[in-house]
Amino acid sequence: MAREKFQTLTEQMFYILLSLREELCGADVMARVAELTDGRVIIGPGTLYNLLESFLNAEMIAETAAEGRRRSYRITAAGERALLAEADRMETLLADYRRLGTGGERV
Repeated sequence: MAREKFQTLTEQMFYILLSLREELCGADVMARVAELTDGRVIIGPGTLYNLLESFLNAEMIAETAAEGRRRSYRITAAGERALLAEADRMETLLADYRRLGTGGERV
């Protein structure tokens, strides 16, 4: 059975939505994600703009400003719900790991 779109978020999706809790343009989103993750997650322009379009279509973000080709975005209530659901899902995974994995000790 196929997953419903955005039922779970990729790492890039998660950080884009997290970044858009403040109004940002695409270039600023890429920089913010790199900053938030200490460079661990890098999002290229192709990936970013494809995801922004998908998020817009799903009404998870809204365009807030447009100056020429520069567009700014901000997360919507639907995007916040998806972000929260993903955070809850990750917390459940971590709790399962701690309960069943190594007992919480790092190997």
